[in-house]
Amino acid sequence: MELTKISNLTKLHQAVALGDYNLVKRILKKGLCDPNYKDVDWNDRTPLHWAAIKGQVEVMHLLIGCGARPCLVTDVGWTPAHFAAECGHLNVLRALHALHVAIDAPDFFGDTPKRIAQIYGHRACVAFLEEAEPECRDHRRAAEQNGLHLDDRDPDWDAKKRELELSLPSPSKNTNKKKKRSGGPAKLKYTKERKA
Repeated sequence: MELTKISNLTKLHQAVALGDYNLVKRILKKGLCDPNYKDVDWNDRTPLHWAAIKGQVEVMHLLIGCGARPCLVTDVGWTPAHFAAECGHLNVLRALHALHVAIDAPDFFGDTPKRIAQIYGHRACVAFLEEAEPECRDHRRAAEQNGLHLDDRDPDWDAKKRELELSLPSPSKNTNKKKKRSGGPAKLKYTKERKA
């Protein structure tokens, strides 16, 4: 049963990546898969990430209607909005904003979808995000004041972010000392061999 479940999840990712709305609908109707499954072979992308990459608003709405969470992030903190901004899919950004998704969330490097759109030269996306980001923040503030819980945080992200931080070289360590230490013994060994 578990293998069937995994293969159906992979089929869901593939169906979304292909843009096959009817196949996505059939797979979701079976109820054997989780629309929030993160495919580790593709940097923790969910089917919703693939829908954003491909610019498939209808598939995106179908996935969200079946429980897909737009706040889930990849291994470097990209939301579906980051992918939509990278690909210039203004329609996806508008749809995510209409659903009150946090389209201003920074990734691991601090880049928001607006910054990604700037990098890739998608001016229409940048203009939209400049207006939408303050609205997004206002919506979060209003929800917080009213005691409403928003689904705008990936519970796995804090642990993953910490793991990434620990895997990077520390800027406080002096790399020249390491080179001298590792170079020293090799040099002595080389001189001993030459003398012999």
